[in-house]
Amino acid sequence: MAGAIRLSDYPIAALQALRHEASSTVNAIGVLRSMRALGSIPDSLVTFPADVYSGDAKRGAAMLDGRFQLAGDQLDARPGEAGIWARSTPSRAFARSLHGFGWLRDCAAADPSGQGSLQLVDTWVREFGRWNSFAWSQDVLSSRLMNWLRCGELLFTPPDAGDKDANKRHAARMRCLVRQARYLQRALPLAPDGTIRLRSAAALTLAGLCLPEQTALLKTAILAYGHEIDRQILPDGGHLSRAPRAVAEALIDLVTVRDVAAGLDVELPAPLLRASDRLAPMARFFQMVDGGLASFHGGGEGDRTALATVLERGDIKSRSFGFAPHSGYQRAHAGGATVLLDVGEPPRGALSVEAHASALAFELCTASGRLVVNCGWADDQPANWREAVRATAAHSTLTLEETSSARLLSPGWQRELLGPRLATSPGPVTARRNEEEMGVWLEGGHEGYREDYGLSHRRRVFLAADGGDVRGEDALFRPIEDGAPDDVNVRWRFAIRFHLHPSVRASLARDSMSVLLVQPSGAGWRFRCDGEPIRLERSVYLAAGAPPQRATQIVVQGEAEPFGAGDRPPNRVRWAFQRLGRIGGAAGENT
Repeated sequence: MAGAIRLSDYPIAALQALRHEASSTVNAIGVLRSMRALGSIPDSLVTFPADVYSGDAKRGAAMLDGRFQLAGDQLDARPGEAGIWARSTPSRAFARSLHGFGWLRDCAAADPSGQGSLQLVDTWVREFGRWNSFAWSQDVLSSRLMNWLRCGELLFTPPDAGDKDANKRHAARMRCLVRQARYLQRALPLAPDGTIRLRSAAALTLAGLCLPEQTALLKTAILAYGHEIDRQILPDGGHLSRAPRAVAEALIDLVTVRDVAAGLDVELPAPLLRASDRLAPMARFFQMVDGGLASFHGGGEGDRTALATVLERGDIKSRSFGFAPHSGYQRAHAGGATVLLDVGEPPRGALSVEAHASALAFELCTASGRLVVNCGWADDQPANWREAVRATAAHSTLTLEETSSARLLSPGWQRELLGPRLATSPGPVTARRNEEEMGVWLEGGHEGYREDYGLSHRRRVFLAADGGDVRGEDALFRPIEDGAPDDVNVRWRFAIRFHLHPSVRASLARDSMSVLLVQPSGAGWRFRCDGEPIRLERSVYLAAGAPPQRATQIVVQGEAEPFGAGDRPPNRVRWAFQRLGRIGGAAGENT
C-alpha cells in the first residue's frame, strides 16, 4: 500500500483555502461588488441551447407545490414571499442541488405556462442574485449557469412590451445572468480541480456564446475550456477522476457547446472539437446493455436518455475497444454479456475526494440486464451513505481482514484541510489481457494489502465466446522478494463479494455451494465456487438514484495463509457464473 498524499499537498491546500477566503471577503463587501461595472444588459440571449436532459413532470409538480426532495432529504417550503429560499436546508448536499437548479426542467415539464418556474427563479434572484459565498461557489454556480442556459427559452425570452412587471423581472434575470458569468470568469482559477473546474469552463464558454457582446469573456472561456479538456481528458477518452459519469457529462457539455458555436458560426479550436472523438467511444465503453453507465468512482448509471441522444448523432464518431490503458479499465463483450474490470489506481490528490477503493472490482451485465454490480453512488442519495460505499466491501471484489485496498483520510485537521481524500493507494495495479477463440481472459493485480498483511491480490476473469460462462479466480500470494513471513501460523480472513442488482432473485442451494440467480426476464444463472460455503447477505444499490434500493450479495469467505503463490486453496478461490436459460416467469411474478 502506497501513500497517496504528498507533503506539498498541505501548503497547496492551505493556499487555496486562503485564496477562497480572500475572494469571499472581497465579494461580501457590497461596495466593492457595486464598483464592478456590468456594462449594458442585453434584452435576450443570442441563441437558446438545446437541452438533452428531460424533465420529470411528477417530480416538478411536487416542487411547484413546495415539496422539494433532493440529495436524499425532503423540505417543504413555507407559505410566504421567499418560499423555499427562506428555509434552512437539511444538508449541504441538499443546498448544492437546490441552488444548482438541476430540478428546473422538472418544474418546466409540469408547468406549461412557466409561471411557477419563473417565480422560483425570480425569488432566487431577489434573495441571492447579488452574491452569496455558498450559492456562488464554482461548483454550484457552474451547475446553475448550465441549467439556466439550457432552460433559456423559458427564462430569457423577452415578455410582451406592455407588461411592465414581467419586463422588470426579465431584466433582473438577465442582469443576474451577466453578473454570474462575469464572476465565474474571475473565479475560474479558484475552482477545485477535476470535474468542477471542467464544468465551470464549459458553463463559462456556453454563457459567452449565448450572451451578446461578450468577446473578452468568450475568448477567456474558450482558452480555459480547451486547456481543461486537454489536461483532464486522457488519451483513451477517460477522465482524470476515472469516473464513467465524468466522461458522459463531459461529452454532453462539449456537444452542447459545440452545437451552439456551430449555429453562431463561432470557430472553436480544433483540439476542443476533436475531444468528442475520444469521449464518445469511452462513454460507449462504460455503457451497459440498459444504456446506463457502469458504477465506478462516484458515478451512477447516469441519464440514459441524454447520453443516448448524444451518442446516436451522426456526427459523433465511435468505435469499440476492450482496454483503456490510461483510464485503467478492461472490458470484454460476447454473446450479449459484458464484463468491466477496474485495473487502475484511484486518482490521487484533490481528484481523489470522490474516488473509491475499488481495485479489481467488476460488473457483469447480461443480455437481460445487470447481474453483478457495485453498490455505486448518485448525487441524490442520502449523504450518510457516501463514505460507506467508497469502501472496498461495497464493491464486487475481495477484501482482506475487512479493510479497504485504499484508505480514506481519518477525521481530523488533515481531512478538514484536504477534504475526504484517499490517504493510501493500492500501489501498482497491473493489467493483462488475452483474447483467444474460446473467449477473453482479463487479469489484474494490486498490492493494497501487501504492507499490512504481506499478501498481494490477483484476479482473473474469463468470458466465454458465447457469453454464457463467466469464470473467475481470486488469489492471495506473498511476493517472492519479500522472503518468508514472520509468523507462518497466522491466518488472514478474506471475503469475496458479488453484489447483485436489486432486480435479481437469489436462492441458495441446500448444500450452500451454489446460488440460483433469476433476472427479471426469467433468464437463469448459477453461481458456483470451490471455496468455503457460500452466504447470501443484504446489500444496497445506490447507482440508480434515490432512494437506496435493497439488494443481495453473494459472499465467499476463507482464511488465507501468509505464504505461497496463490495457486491452491485456501489462498485461491475459483468461481463461475453460468447461464441456464429461462427459469419460470419474470421476477415478481407469482409472488
